[in-house]
Amino acid sequence: MASPRRSVMHKVLLFNPRSAQAKHRIPNSILQVGASIFGKYEFVFVDGNLEKDPWPVIERYLGSGEFRYFGCTVMPGPQLRQAIPVTRRIKAQFPEIINIWGGYFASNQYQVVMESGCVDFVIYGPGDRAFPALLDALENGAAYEFIPNLVWKTPEGVVIKNTKEALLDQDALPPLPYDFLDGFYPIPRYLVPTFLGRHTLGYHSSMGCPFKCSFCAVVPIYEARWRGKSAENIYRDVRYVKEKWGADSVEFHDNNFFVSEKRVREFSELMLHENMNWWGEARIDTMDQFSDDTLALMRRSGCRMIFFGAETGNDALLKQMDKGGRQTGEQILRFAARLRQFDIIPEYSFVLGLPADTPELVWQQIEADIAFIKQVKAVNPDTEIIIYVYSPVPTEGSDLYERITRAGFRFPATLDDWLSPQWESFDLRRNPLTPWLSPAMVRRIQHFETVLNARYPTVSDLKLSRIQRQAMRVLSALRYRLNWFAFPYEIKALQKFWLRYRRPETEGF
Repeated sequence: MASPRRSVMHKVLLFNPRSAQAKHRIPNSILQVGASIFGKYEFVFVDGNLEKDPWPVIERYLGSGEFRYFGCTVMPGPQLRQAIPVTRRIKAQFPEIINIWGGYFASNQYQVVMESGCVDFVIYGPGDRAFPALLDALENGAAYEFIPNLVWKTPEGVVIKNTKEALLDQDALPPLPYDFLDGFYPIPRYLVPTFLGRHTLGYHSSMGCPFKCSFCAVVPIYEARWRGKSAENIYRDVRYVKEKWGADSVEFHDNNFFVSEKRVREFSELMLHENMNWWGEARIDTMDQFSDDTLALMRRSGCRMIFFGAETGNDALLKQMDKGGRQTGEQILRFAARLRQFDIIPEYSFVLGLPADTPELVWQQIEADIAFIKQVKAVNPDTEIIIYVYSPVPTEGSDLYERITRAGFRFPATLDDWLSPQWESFDLRRNPLTPWLSPAMVRRIQHFETVLNARYPTVSDLKLSRIQRQAMRVLSALRYRLNWFAFPYEIKALQKFWLRYRRPETEGF
C-alpha cells in the first residue's frame, strides 16, 4: 500500500500510549483510525510501546508546524501514565494543536476527560466516520455539532455527547494500513513469541458484543450491538501478514469473537491448512450451543485456547451480572469438561469481591467462589484460571451499578486522579479497595491466586521448565488441599527466584 498522498491540509499525529503488557502488539486502534483517513490526510504513527521516551518524537513532529491534530486512543490503567502527561504537555507547549481522544477510557469517562482542560474532543466508540468527519469540519470551519459518536464542549463549558452511530459494515471499511505502519515500526517487532507461536499477530475482527453484562466496560459504549468482518476478510488479513512478515499464530482481541457459529466455521475451514494456532474470547452459554462438529473443526484449524468470562458459580450473582439468564454454575463446570474432549483449553476468568449487603455476605461469596474454582480444576485440570477483583464500570441503570452507588462508590472527579496507584490497580482489577472490600478480603483473594497458580502453573509461561513447574506444584500441594492460603511467602520467593511468574490477566500471553 502506498503512502498517503500529500495535501494542503494539516497533518495528524496518531499516538498509542504504552500499555501494561510485557509484549507489545500491533496497535489495532490507531491502525484502524489511520485507515479511516488514509489517502486524505497525511499522518504519522507514534507507538509508546516501541519508544523509550515518545515525547522527543512527538515534540519533533509537532514542532515542525505542519501538524494540527493529535489523536490518542486510551485504555484504562497503565496507558493513562503516558496519555495524560503527554496530552497536557502538548496543550502547554503547542496550544494550537487540537487534542482528540478515543478508546474505552475516553468513551466511558468522557465527562472527566473533557473537563480536564487538555482534551478538545472525544470520539465515543468507533471513529471510522466520526474522526475523518471531525477533521473535515475543523479544516473547513464547518459545523461538527451533529457528528455522531462525538463528544465536544460548548463555549460555556457544557459537555455534549452526540447521538450514537449504528455500527458500520466491517467489510465495507478500508483495509488496515499494515505497510504504512511498517514504515514507522517494522511489523516483525509486533509479532512476538507467545504460548500460541513464535510470531503471534494481534487482530480485531469485530466491534462490540451482543450482550449486556453489568460489570463490562464494553456495554455502555455498544449497548448490546455487534458487527463482525466476514471470515474471508479475516483470513485475507491473517494470510497477508503471514506471507509478508511471517506470522505463525493469531490472538483475536475481539470482545466476543465467537458470536456467530457460521462465521467461526467458515474461518476455521479457511485456516485448516495454514498451520497457525489461534485464540479468542467467547461466552460459555453461546459456545455451549456450538455443535461437536464445529468444536472439532475449530481445533483442527488451530484453535488452541479460548477465553471465557465464567465470573462466578453463584447463579443468583450471574443473574445480577446480567449474564443473559442463560449461564449457570452447572453449565460452567459441564462446558469445561466438554472442551477437554476436543483438546481446547478453556481460560476461565472469575470476578471476586462483588458488593453485598453485609461484610459477612461478601466473605461468604469469596469463599464460595474459591471452592467453585477448585471444582472447575477438578473437572478439567487444564482449565486456565484468571482472577479479577471486581471493579465497577459506569453501566448506569443496572442493578449492580445501583448497588455499588448505594455502597458509596464514586469514580475520580478529575483526570489526574486516575494517575494514582490506587486507580491504576482499580482499572487492572487487581486491588480496587472498593467500599465493601476490606484489605483482608483482597489479601485472601490474592493469596489464593498465588497458591492456585503454583499448584497449576499457566501453560502460557514459556520460561518455566518442567522441573520448575513440578517444584511449584509440590510446594503448593498441601496449602491447596487444606485451603491454607495465608502468607504464601515461600511460593512468592520461588516465583521471584525464577524471574517473576507471569500474570496472564495483565500481560496477555
